[in-house]
Amino acid sequence: MKILHVEAGKHLYGGARQVQYITEGLATRGVETLLACPAGSDIAHRQPAGTRLLEMRMGGDGDAGLTFRLARVICAEKPDLVHLHSRRGADTWGALAARMAGVPCVLSRRVDNPESRLAVALKYRLYDHVITISEGIREVLLSEGLAPEKVSCVRSAVDPAPFLVPVDPEAFRAEFRLPQDALVIGVVAQMIPRKGHRYLFAALPELVEHYPELQVLVFGQGPLEAELRADVAARGLGGTVHFAGFRHDLAHWIGGLDLLVHPAEMEGLGVSLLQAAAAGVPVITSRAGGLPEAVQDGVTGILCPPGDVPALAAAIERLVADPVLRTQYGEAGRARILAEFSIDGMVEGNLAIYRKVLGQ
Repeated sequence: MKILHVEAGKHLYGGARQVQYITEGLATRGVETLLACPAGSDIAHRQPAGTRLLEMRMGGDGDAGLTFRLARVICAEKPDLVHLHSRRGADTWGALAARMAGVPCVLSRRVDNPESRLAVALKYRLYDHVITISEGIREVLLSEGLAPEKVSCVRSAVDPAPFLVPVDPEAFRAEFRLPQDALVIGVVAQMIPRKGHRYLFAALPELVEHYPELQVLVFGQGPLEAELRADVAARGLGGTVHFAGFRHDLAHWIGGLDLLVHPAEMEGLGVSLLQAAAAGVPVITSRAGGLPEAVQDGVTGILCPPGDVPALAAAIERLVADPVLRTQYGEAGRARILAEFSIDGMVEGNLAIYRKVLGQ
């Protein structure tokens, strides 16, 4: 079996990391694996083991020429199937390229953004099958008219190994210049509106008044960074909230957090939540999209209504005030990741879809 994967993301965020896991897992199973990706992208610099790279120009949704560039690659390489992993043009242009070349294709859908029934009817006929990373996303597509037999859920996975190593508390606080008595909340997300940073910042002033030892590390980058920094300054939180940027070594440090907060308005699943859980960190997030599949309310963390600042503040206060509960949720979260979110399970799930499509 020969599979061509198409990943248009330039950074090694959650989705691209999943592509890396899948391609490496397939290669170990004897599947010939090719990856088309943007020239100079992070995933190209960290070439997945056993995978042949095809670096090319990918200009996003407006780059119609990507259709023909990918079609030429498909005709030259003659894969059995094309697996499209991202948006940024790869979903639509990639599907058209596969159709032009007469090769079946599947799409991994990683977001729960709503689409019109007309868009679903037109766009999704291009794919032989759709793979969602959560049941929440699958339910969205079904509600928009996609046939049940055309969509399957294969959850994202996490490699737990880097997150199982204990983090030295003193080294952690030294790395991020935090007080020794700090109780540290982490946010790991792109700085875009739907990630909900503003809800956390709105909840913080009253929390800090009661718990002055609170410190917040904001990991990530994105177009809202200047706006979020201004919000922090306007609320007088400059001594509490610290922007740590995008860290390739996050796996080394995330276990130093006391809790992770992810107040997103919508989310496909939330890989950063799985990583935090693997590190034994309790999680507070929203009851939206696939997030309830990443966090079990009252077992591995707390779920809040999306956009509900008082509920978010109450959840944070509950865990800040109860170190025993934080430990309990953290241990339960790690156990669940080890049992339910394995890379082998995800790779086998994708491989089963390939076989189904090729069998048809």
